[in-house]
Amino acid sequence: MKKQKRQTNQSKPKKEDTAVTLKDLINPDLIKQLKEQQDQLKEEEDRKKEAEEQRKREERRLKEKNKSFAELLNESGMNWKEFK
Repeated sequence: MKKQKRQTNQSKPKKEDTAVTLKDLINPDLIKQLKEQQDQLKEEEDRKKEAEEQRKREERRLKEKNKSFAELLNESGMNWKEFK
């Protein structure tokens, strides 16, 4: 009985197989569309934040405007007893 030598198949990775990425598989038009959509969503979010900040500023201004003299006097940091 002769012993048969087994040959091992050592497949070397091909250069073409190792460089395949998800970006290569996705259509460039789809990537462009997704980036545009991302920019639109970011702009919309920025507009919402700005509108919310504007609303809060206006709310504070109106609240300050409608304060009575007693409330303004109580919030004042000055000691009014010294000015008698």
